[in-house]
This record gives sequence, C-alpha cells and structure tokens, in this order.
Amino acid sequence: MSKYRVVGEGTLVPVPGGKKIEEIFGRVHTGTEEFSLAHMVAPGHWEEPPQTPEFGELTILIRGALEIIVDGEKVVLEAGQSLWVEPNATVHYRNPFDDEAEYYAICLPAFSPELAHRRDE
Repeated sequence: MSKYRVVGEGTLVPVPGGKKIEEIFGRVHTGTEEFSLAHMVAPGHWEEPPQTPEFGELTILIRGALEIIVDGEKVVLEAGQSLWVEPNATVHYRNPFDDEAEYYAICLPAFSPELAHRRDE
C-alpha cells in the first residue's frame, strides 16, 4: 500500500440556499472517516439551520465575514481568522452580510449529514 495519495478536484456536495461546498478530502470524496476538508463559498444573506454535530469543526475564513453562533454566543469571524468549535456544541453558521464568504472547514472526525444533527432533519 502506498504511503501517499494525490487527490484531484473535489466533489461538490449539494446544499440548499446557494452555498457551494466542495469536499476535497473526507467521506464523500475519498472515503476518509478520520477528518474532512472542504472549500466553501457562502453567498451574502445565506444561513443554514442550527446543528449540534458529533464532530469538531475548524473554520478558516479567507474572504468576507461569517457570523457563527456557538451555544448562544455570537462570533463574527473576519478574513484571516479561524474558529474551532468543539464537538456537541450547538452551532449556527450564517452570512448576514452583502459579500460572499469564502472559507475552508476541517472536521474531526469527517463530516457526514448523519453526524451533523441539523435541526431541520
């Protein structure tokens, strides 16, 4: 077995609301359960339902701003900043601003809809 893996273009994960998720590494694209890495672009005035995921998530914002509510506490993340959210925290990601927000998300263990526990599912 090889000690490395070259990964090409990611897999687009369909989500409502116009947000683009391209999984580069994880359950969907590479079958990896230990962690996932996704590139995301959230349009202005986008939000997703609150969730209480079983995984931790590191958000690395590279452009724009995001509002992230963690267990009721609002954090505004700006380009160049990162935020780690522990597993089992209730988190609500949204972009109430006019400009797109572009970021990377690393989840430990890897993201899956079943582990996200979104409120509308």
